[in-house]
Amino acid sequence: MASSGFVLLDKIAGETSFKALFPLKRVFCTKRVGHAGTLDLRASGLIIAAMGRATRLLPYIEAKDKCYTFRLHLGYETDTLEWDGEVVKTDERGETRDERDSGSEAGMTKETKSSTEAKCVILSEDLESVLPQFLGDIDQIPPKYCAVKIDGRRASDWMERGKQIELKPRRIHIESLKIVGEGLETEGCSGKCFATFDMECNCSKGTYIRALGRDIARALGTCGCVSMIRRHRIGNVTVDRAVRGDQITVEHLLPVDQVLDFPVVRLNNDQIKAIRLGNWVPWRTPVENLSAEPGSEKFVFAADCNGCVIALCNYEPGRIKPKFYLGEDE
Repeated sequence: MASSGFVLLDKIAGETSFKALFPLKRVFCTKRVGHAGTLDLRASGLIIAAMGRATRLLPYIEAKDKCYTFRLHLGYETDTLEWDGEVVKTDERGETRDERDSGSEAGMTKETKSSTEAKCVILSEDLESVLPQFLGDIDQIPPKYCAVKIDGRRASDWMERGKQIELKPRRIHIESLKIVGEGLETEGCSGKCFATFDMECNCSKGTYIRALGRDIARALGTCGCVSMIRRHRIGNVTVDRAVRGDQITVEHLLPVDQVLDFPVVRLNNDQIKAIRLGNWVPWRTPVENLSAEPGSEKFVFAADCNGCVIALCNYEPGRIKPKFYLGEDE
């Protein structure tokens, strides 16, 4: 079987997360490949892919917080909540601004022009004033075009079949949300926007950036959609360490402890044999950087004398118990 480990991919916009894994299957000659945290078709950025037995660690990757940037378009909303979807809602302010910019101001009084100008503008200060309501633990309704299962099928599959669905709110956590730029357009907009803002969001697992854009726009009293979604970070891993799929080589396979930050304990040969057989081993040496959440499992990687990780284990006072084996077969 192929060696276990992680590969950091920088997915390009326009390919599915599933397709992004194809080069790994070819390079490593295996079908045992998985990934944590699916990115939308039009989104780009970091995907952490796992090879071999490291696929069993993907739930711990997926649980990590994430950082995204995206562009918020105000003035229209689409069925997919993306900039190029089918327009389902518009704000007349977008039309008014276009008419004004094309020189159709003839016959307007000074007062009318002033009123129109004021009505058309949402400033960064307006946006900043509503952002605090999205911080912390909030309930979010996912987009109707998403992978959430309803009666055994993805919501997007039902939508494509013409069935109207209702999705329930899900609790998410937004750690930070800020404006990083404004005024830029994205090619291919299917509606007319009267303001755009580039945003950065640090958030929990399960957050839909498209839904976040929709809800921010509604809080501003308008409608909106997003473009240019890019994932920059998962946990402590950043996209600047990632490579494009067409650049992948066997040298890009990383040991699991370079991606997941569980403490590593080194075992002797007898202890490794016990762990491989599923038995616990006594452990009296203090372990630093254990997870501190009350009641949570405390994980450590068990490694051999060379530092190669062979198992994920639960740490309990006085002993280490194997959770699953990650090493090579003898």
